[in-house]
Amino acid sequence: MTGPSGTGAAPSGRITRGTTGRNRLRRSDRWTAHHPDVAAALSDPRPLAVDVGYGARPDTTLEWAGWLRRVRPEVRVVGLEIDPARVVPGRDGVEFARGGFELAGLRPDLIRAFNVLRQYDEDEVADAWATMTARLAPGGRLIEGTCDELGRRCCWVLLGSGGPISLTLAWAPGHTDRPSELAERLPKALIHRNVPGERIHSLLARADECWDHAAGFAPYGNRVRWRAAARLLEQRTGVPAVPNRRDNVLTVPWDTVAPA
Repeated sequence: MTGPSGTGAAPSGRITRGTTGRNRLRRSDRWTAHHPDVAAALSDPRPLAVDVGYGARPDTTLEWAGWLRRVRPEVRVVGLEIDPARVVPGRDGVEFARGGFELAGLRPDLIRAFNVLRQYDEDEVADAWATMTARLAPGGRLIEGTCDELGRRCCWVLLGSGGPISLTLAWAPGHTDRPSELAERLPKALIHRNVPGERIHSLLARADECWDHAAGFAPYGNRVRWRAAARLLEQRTGVPAVPNRRDNVLTVPWDTVAPA
């Protein structure tokens, strides 16, 4: 089966478990719809967004399209899956095709690959990133990340053609006791780096310290407590505190967490 571009190139990557669920990527979707880098990437007259490895059902791709249309109603969205049995007919203005990291020959302005590289080895990440970012249109962006089964804890890396730009941690305020609990959902590039001496370990430890110091705000709820903790983290580390109405969110420059 050829990709949307008609190249007929063999898909790059491996078939994943395909686990998915409705509304699973809502935290990343909300962040994506409000991030200035994403808006800039989608600035072409008819931008293209590609969702890599959407799984056994296309639910999250269809939801992503709805969020992206809030930014750019003209956006064209394509979902790709390596397993031909998972490729479904297009619907709701979204196309589906067979493809992997080679993006079926497309040159998108925005790529998303969620819960895909988690099933790869750490030493395979750099090549996968490079393969996808090489296909980006000028100024394009890649969002690569991981979340739990219900989407309550999510982590993702934002990348451009030059490599990683930032790491974002996002979690449901009522279902996470400490920021460091996000460690189990770190992207593959970082999940094995949460050990003393690594930057991601230091960041999570400092976030926990600030969370503990903000305990006095606990009666007002975990959202208010995290806002106070994030302000303290900003004072101590220089990491900007970015309030979010619904989620607890921490976004840091990549060099803050890059493997030592």
